Amino acid sequence: MPKIEVNEEAFYGLADPKGRGGAWRADRGAFEEALTCAKAELDEDAAPDVPDAERVLKIELNDTNRPDLWGTAGCARQLRIYQGGGIPAYPFFSTPGKALAARHQVIVEDTVRKVRPFLAGFVAAGKGITDAGLRDMIQTQEKLAGNFGRKRRTISMGLYRIAIIKWPIHYKAVDPDSVSFVPLQWDVPLTLREILKQHPKGKEYGFIQEHEPLHPLLVDAAGGVLSYPPIINSADLGAVQVGDSDLFVEITGTDMPSVTLAASIMACDLADQGFSIEPVRVDYAYDTPFGRSVVNPLYFQEPVFCSLARIEKFLGEKIDVDAALAALARMGVRAEPARGEENGAGALSIKSDGPVEGVLARPPEYRNDFLHAADVAEDVMMGRGLASFAPERPKDFTLGRLSALTLLSRRVKSLMVGLGYQEMIYNYLGSRKDLVEKMRGGGERILRVSNPMTENYEYVRDSILASLMGTEAVSGGAAYPHKIFETGKVAFKDASDPSGARTRQYLGFLHSGADANFNTVAAEMQTLCYYLSKEYQVTESDDPRFIPGRAAAVILDGKPAGVFGELHPEVLANWGSTVPAAAAELDLERLLG
Repeated sequence: MPKIEVNEEAFYGLADPKGRGGAWRADRGAFEEALTCAKAELDEDAAPDVPDAERVLKIELNDTNRPDLWGTAGCARQLRIYQGGGIPAYPFFSTPGKALAARHQVIVEDTVRKVRPFLAGFVAAGKGITDAGLRDMIQTQEKLAGNFGRKRRTISMGLYRIAIIKWPIHYKAVDPDSVSFVPLQWDVPLTLREILKQHPKGKEYGFIQEHEPLHPLLVDAAGGVLSYPPIINSADLGAVQVGDSDLFVEITGTDMPSVTLAASIMACDLADQGFSIEPVRVDYAYDTPFGRSVVNPLYFQEPVFCSLARIEKFLGEKIDVDAALAALARMGVRAEPARGEENGAGALSIKSDGPVEGVLARPPEYRNDFLHAADVAEDVMMGRGLASFAPERPKDFTLGRLSALTLLSRRVKSLMVGLGYQEMIYNYLGSRKDLVEKMRGGGERILRVSNPMTENYEYVRDSILASLMGTEAVSGGAAYPHKIFETGKVAFKDASDPSGARTRQYLGFLHSGADANFNTVAAEMQTLCYYLSKEYQVTESDDPRFIPGRAAAVILDGKPAGVFGELHPEVLANWGSTVPAAAAELDLERLLG
């Protein structure tokens, strides 16, 4: 979980509208109770003999869906609002249909489209940076880029001094051997490629760019280099110091909503600390999800409707609309009474013949974690306070036991080990490239996460075979044959299901080696089903993952239940495997009837 270090004096000044700082310092129990509204806890107190201005608190955040809390101002904002400080106004935000005027411009050239295509930025002016403030900016920058941005893969951030920048700024991609500049913490110019090999930050983050033919670069109108995203700032334009009063803040990345949200978080944090925020217009040479001309900070979040029936079902108490609105306001969420319908997977089987009473919640500018109505219900719970709900004893007493599917899965695992296979365990999320493109699929039934943190975990797997091939791709140095398997969940679109999707328990196994062919995998499928006392039929399969004519579909009780055969050479080539492989997949829930 993310941990942040905050200057106690600065934190209390931002978090405490009614002068509770002294009480919190004296009563750590009260302070820890206040932190619960941010799902946070005091991890380490300041040393008692340190002067007040230098006291540092370490706070652990237990909600990874709230990157807005990963800094002094953001965490303090949540406490301030919850304690009655009111929802702050941020008038410097544009919306997709209404852009504010911006006197600063960034031009994004077409060359970065396939490298690191998105950028957001704004100007923070009017206040000199203190040492504590600069430390907190750097901490927030690193937390957002490291945690939210997956070690700068999907998000990286830069801070620059406005006074020496010539506008407009250009964001482009260049040959890494054609441009040189003096990076931060260095005293001689280096080319981009030399930075990756010699500079500490280049060695740490070079994996992001080193294999690309073109690398991103941020330069001003005079040709001065601001930074080499996402690696390092320049030592002149990108060296922010204590006392600087006007800053340009930019975020680059591979996912536009995430880049835009990170810019919004930083803008709100700096505004809370007394900076004046000025918008920046970013003009793209290509289409983006928010258009070709985007003015940041940008409010792009969609409102979410939640019925009172859902809130009652989740929280166990009937809560009227006024109480729900008051609870949401304590969490910083603007909401209004509304009537609507909850559809799809989030409906939770709430039956109605038409619109039902509820609330329409509008996420704050610095949040984008409202996926569906369940998140609104959670904020109602948090805003009202967990202690306000009367405890209840369980009404039903049950005996725990393993389900039939779990027992079957355990038996299958034992049989697969007996057949000489090694068990693997994988993530259920992956990238489209791995789950679809490398497997020669069309992606018609694969499920996409609505607000993925990164493209590497953007889709829910609909098959285990891609996971197995991921292991095979990095196992070329191990002695053959390779025999691996997994029993686990897959999910895919299914229009016949009320939720629009179906989750199933699958077995997948892969045999790679000189002796791997249709006959070997067919024999192992037959052996497995024999010991499970299941009879099956086979018919020719046209599954594109397998060689035509060398694959068979498994039929149980007249219904498809799996597939096995020799993997297509193109699949092997896509994963970098040079050894023949045969694989199989079986829907274990079909075996239960």
